[in-house]
Amino acid sequence: MSQGARLRRWYRRTGSEFLGWTLVVIGIPMMPLPGPGTIVLVAGIALLAPHYAWARRILDPLRVRAIAAAKYGVATLPRIVVSALGGLWLFALGVVWWISPNIPRFEVLGFGFGPELPAHGWGTGVGLMASAVAAWSLLAYSVHRWRPENEPTFGSGAGPGTS
Repeated sequence: MSQGARLRRWYRRTGSEFLGWTLVVIGIPMMPLPGPGTIVLVAGIALLAPHYAWARRILDPLRVRAIAAAKYGVATLPRIVVSALGGLWLFALGVVWWISPNIPRFEVLGFGFGPELPAHGWGTGVGLMASAVAAWSLLAYSVHRWRPENEPTFGSGAGPGTS
């Protein structure tokens, strides 16, 4: 057996399981924080699914719901535009959190904020910007994969009143 074949076999078994557990452990605390926590957690479960029945039971309904949501999200041009603008907003928030401007002091439900943004700094900024890039990537994939063919897309030249 060649070294490459052994390495592939090891990865299929041990490596993917190790990476899956690592992503699950990293993804759980990332869930409430700004950033791609949900994506990291689901990626970990997807890597564990070939090895564990419980992971397959979690992943199968998630896959069905994710595909249905993606099809719904790209069914009309306004939904696509709003999704793209949402990614732009998320990216802009990442830039703001990275540069961390001073804000006025204020209170919400007895909790004080200011003069710095909560969880300010490059880590939060990068997490928000990474989430925006992931959102745009998933949007582009969904448009390519699930956009109805009889509907016009960006740059197709087809639109109302064209024949």
